[in-house]
Amino acid sequence: MLNSLKIENVQAVAGPVFSLTIAAGELLCLTGSSGSGKSLLLRAIADLDPCAGTIWFNDRKQSDTPAPLWRREVALLQAVSYWWHDRVGDHFDKPQEATPVMEALGLTREVMDWHIERMSTGERQRMSIVRLLFNRPLVLLLDEPTANLDPTTSRQVESLILDYKQRHRVPVLWVSHDLDQVKRVADRHFDIRSNQLLEVN
Repeated sequence: MLNSLKIENVQAVAGPVFSLTIAAGELLCLTGSSGSGKSLLLRAIADLDPCAGTIWFNDRKQSDTPAPLWRREVALLQAVSYWWHDRVGDHFDKPQEATPVMEALGLTREVMDWHIERMSTGERQRMSIVRLLFNRPLVLLLDEPTANLDPTTSRQVESLILDYKQRHRVPVLWVSHDLDQVKRVADRHFDIRSNQLLEVN
């Protein structure tokens, strides 16, 4: 299946064992109580943590792919954004090309000249989403992408992700605790209960 993400019997850091397939252009939301293994699963898929099992993107196996290449294509937005340069714009090869996405999230071009420490938690979160999409990943792994955002900005993020998913036909795995959000964005919804993935209809 073209542009599909497939995980087979994946177990991250002694957590539950999961198997699922996300098709091209499909958004799957994942819910579950704290500590149920949602973030660990995303980190395993992104090749940030070791795991048992097999993960495929198209016909390419994660274990056969150099980690930097895999992470560029199968991109994780973590719950807490990380920055390694002092200035925002230094995280972008061509900062001006990020302007349309920034504007869609209510940010101006001037943010590129800011120092990271100047940004609020919400601004950092929005800019981490800009940085993620700027790199044109082929799979999106989203760990609570709107947790630090107000309702209006959360809706902007939802619209942006749905548009990116549709235009680029990418699989999306979105961890959320907001069931109203899940209803708005998900093509399918799975909940982790008793160490099992259960589909919610």
